[in-house]
Amino acid sequence: MQENKLTVPRTARYYTLGTPSAEIKNLWIVCHGYGQLAKYFLRHFSVLDKGDTVIVAPEALSRFYLDGFSGRVGATWMTKEDRLAEIEDQAAYLNLLLTEMLAQLPADVKITILGFSQGGATVCRWLASGNVPCHQFILWAAAFPEDLDFEKDKNVFEHLPVSVVYGTQDQFISEDSLQRKYDLLTKLGITPTIYTFEGSHTLDPEILRKLQLS
Repeated sequence: MQENKLTVPRTARYYTLGTPSAEIKNLWIVCHGYGQLAKYFLRHFSVLDKGDTVIVAPEALSRFYLDGFSGRVGATWMTKEDRLAEIEDQAAYLNLLLTEMLAQLPADVKITILGFSQGGATVCRWLASGNVPCHQFILWAAAFPEDLDFEKDKNVFEHLPVSVVYGTQDQFISEDSLQRKYDLLTKLGITPTIYTFEGSHTLDPEILRKLQLS
């Protein structure tokens, strides 16, 4: 048996808050976590929608039923199956989306990239894949994937402002996982700004306001 591959057109879905115009100062690209859908994830960012910011939530390309064979649907960025092709497809998708948005915005717009949970690994790999413009990078309840080429990718991240955010009651974050997260950041030459809030595996509006660039 021989494995074969074929590149095919694919319809990707994304949602936006804010209207592109000459007055826009900030563009946020926000990637959801495992089992989420972009339209519901984006609602958390309504606190940033004040007329000078556009927030874009791309949806992962693979969808599935969250429980059995019907009912609620979620999306996932990737699995372990054919992962290298998935990573390349993600980067191509996000590059195309960013190009589409930048064509509608002022040349000096400030770009924030946020990855929540599984979306954090996705945006880390995306940034490592090439010259992605970014003025602020936010890892929210997420960590750098351990399969990055840390020597090669250090140049991408070491001068990039990085914020790490997590809830103090996040059920998916332990002391050991936090230490691994910080060890990986150190390997990439990153000294992050750390924000915590009283809460679980979710987003916090007050921290989002603090992170909004002026």
